[in-house]
Amino acid sequence: MPAQPCKLQPGKPGRLKRRPEFLRTAASGRKAAVGGVVLQALGRPDDLPARLGFTVTKKVGNAVVRNRTRRRLKEAVRLVLNEQPLAGVDLVLIGRDSTRKRNFITLQSDIRRALAKIGVS
Repeated sequence: MPAQPCKLQPGKPGRLKRRPEFLRTAASGRKAAVGGVVLQALGRPDDLPARLGFTVTKKVGNAVVRNRTRRRLKEAVRLVLNEQPLAGVDLVLIGRDSTRKRNFITLQSDIRRALAKIGVS
């Protein structure tokens, strides 16, 4: 089945949804673990807005805790990318147990530092 054309609004990040996309980013991309988040990034040959994927393992807790952690992570990334939009990159953010316990401002700072460490920002 051919891939669907990208229906993104200009500047709005897309989503990574399929397991092979996550695995490709993990295998071929760069990785940075900073504080409450692990960031994996893989460059793409286009200038489309960044595509984002979020994952939180069962080690973090039950479904309620994992979803709350994922929502905190999504909001922190949204605010960071509003300040500095990215293009031509796939990002996978992995939530840790410390992600949900971390101060929200500190979590945003962790994401900025991880982006700088990888060299994406």
